[in-house]
Amino acid sequence: MVIGGGLAGCEAAWQAAALGADVELYEMRPHKSGPAHKTGDLAELVCSNSLRGAALENAVGLLKEELARLDSIIIASAREAAVPAGGALAVDRARFAAAVAARIASRAKIRLIREEVREIPRDRPVIVACGPLPSDALSKSVDDLVGARLHYYDAASPIVSADSIDESFMYRKSRYEKGDGDDYLNIPLDREQYARLVADLRELPKHQPKDFEIEAAGKIPYFEGCLPIEEMAMRGEDVLRFGPLKPVGLRDPRTGTTPHAVVQLRKENVDGTAFNLVGFQTRLTWPAQKEALGKLPGLANAEWLRLGVMHRNTFLDAPRVLDEFLRLRQCESVWFAGQITGAEGYVEAAACGAMAGIHAARTLAGKPLVAFPRESAFGAVVAHLGNQTTADFQPANVTWAPFPPLAAGIREKKARRQAMAERALTSFETFLATIR
Repeated sequence: MVIGGGLAGCEAAWQAAALGADVELYEMRPHKSGPAHKTGDLAELVCSNSLRGAALENAVGLLKEELARLDSIIIASAREAAVPAGGALAVDRARFAAAVAARIASRAKIRLIREEVREIPRDRPVIVACGPLPSDALSKSVDDLVGARLHYYDAASPIVSADSIDESFMYRKSRYEKGDGDDYLNIPLDREQYARLVADLRELPKHQPKDFEIEAAGKIPYFEGCLPIEEMAMRGEDVLRFGPLKPVGLRDPRTGTTPHAVVQLRKENVDGTAFNLVGFQTRLTWPAQKEALGKLPGLANAEWLRLGVMHRNTFLDAPRVLDEFLRLRQCESVWFAGQITGAEGYVEAAACGAMAGIHAARTLAGKPLVAFPRESAFGAVVAHLGNQTTADFQPANVTWAPFPPLAAGIREKKARRQAMAERALTSFETFLATIR
């Protein structure tokens, strides 16, 4: 049983059927629709029509190639419905949805059932691919089953690739020398630079909230402990200096003085290949974020692995409730797939669906579960969902950060990523031979 006919659900059904399982795919639309959907189509793209970069030196491009080698229904349909988009894979939404629907209909082992699932059964293998906005009844069933709090707001700061940062403008130091004393990269701002950042945060374009994100009083229900940085900037000229940009305990060792304000960058992973901007969760549009943050010293040539987001969403605390096979730790007959796991993005959702479908089908057939290779883009998605180094798990796109480093160092970034992609595809082919 697969709950949800989005990208993850359709991919899960497709992959499970390919391994011989009989699949019931449930989709409540068009009889009942969620607040973000506009049609009753399978695999409706509710945001952008882009599946992002296609080149192998791009992590999401590598993930697409791995999906393609799995005979992915989502990638095959997207390529069939592609429209010109430079180096990205973008689609005609209607053609894409029609292509997915046609493939689902062509597979005898998949039965599409158009009705709402209000409760998750526990007596049969089931994949929950309901997306980030499940119905109220299904959301309660997930809550009851998971036994741990769901996150109801998606607030994430931008993440920047470490090798695109110019550290000559920064200094390494922890506030009051805590930890190892140099756990953070610090960007010192003088009065003028700080004033320019505040002005940008106030004036640059913001994403407009959806109707379902607004309370009856006409306001977005922000958590006071996790406000958008532009909201803090609007509350007063010095609010940021006494909040996430406070310079206290961060004296610049190069000058011996305390800056007017400090932007802190914190490691995103153990290898230090990526940093997040502390406290910079935001509703600024992505172009506006690049404009404002690109003015900060040392970030003029930044490569953004993820830009900040803040909108209502539902996602699991995946590192605590799911195992490496995307199976619920408390109930081994239930898998989760797609955005509800904390895998952000269309391609990542499809990848989760593929993994859950394969694992569920193998379990049903009495075969041992096989982990996707750690060196692959699939492995990077799993690594993010299983990252227990942070207590504050947040959704994210696939990036190069979770990939294991190469044994031999390659300094040039493009060559290094090409080598990582080659290594990934080699290990992925071995994996495919195993499951086939």
